[in-house]
Parts: sequence; C-alpha cells; structure tokens
Amino acid sequence: MGRKREVVFDEEAPEFDPANPYKDPVAMLEMREHIVRQKWIDIETSKILRDKLRWCYRIEGVNHLQKCRHLVQQYMDSTRGIGWGKDGRHPAQHGPKVESVE
Repeated sequence: MGRKREVVFDEEAPEFDPANPYKDPVAMLEMREHIVRQKWIDIETSKILRDKLRWCYRIEGVNHLQKCRHLVQQYMDSTRGIGWGKDGRHPAQHGPKVESVE
C-alpha cells in the first residue's frame, strides 16, 4: 500500500437550488462541504499573507510603509468576507472582494 500522489477536490459547486434547499438533501450537504472547503482555503491564504507581511515588516524596518504596501493591500483584500460569522448570511452576501488597482 502506498500513498496517493495527489488529492483531487471538486472545484465547482454542486447543482444546488437555494430556493428549495431540501429538495435534494445530498446536493445540500455537498454545497455545505463546498462552502466550508472554500472558507478554509481563504483563511489559510490569509494566514500565509499575514506571515509574509510580518517578515516584510521585520526585514524592511523603517521603510516598511513603502516596501510592504502591496502585501498590506493583498492581506486586507484576502480578509474581506471570510470567517465563520454567526449572522447566518450566505458567503456571497458578505460583500465583494475589492480588486487591487495598481
């Protein structure tokens, strides 16, 4: 027995009808798993950017405001709309992610 070479996830959301969520319970559970997986990916991406930003602050010292500006913008954009909020809103209703203008 050996390890699998790679893990394959379904990248697209399943066929799910939000108007009638209990019509297909399997699709509802798959949609929930898809949302959770995407949230974890967003959270881990933000953690990686946060670590890069910390490193940039340490390396650049007093010049961090100019040298790390692009990382600050990426980190702020990555944290917008993620998390496990208890307000019950669908992830699409948390607000759009702003594209950085350079």
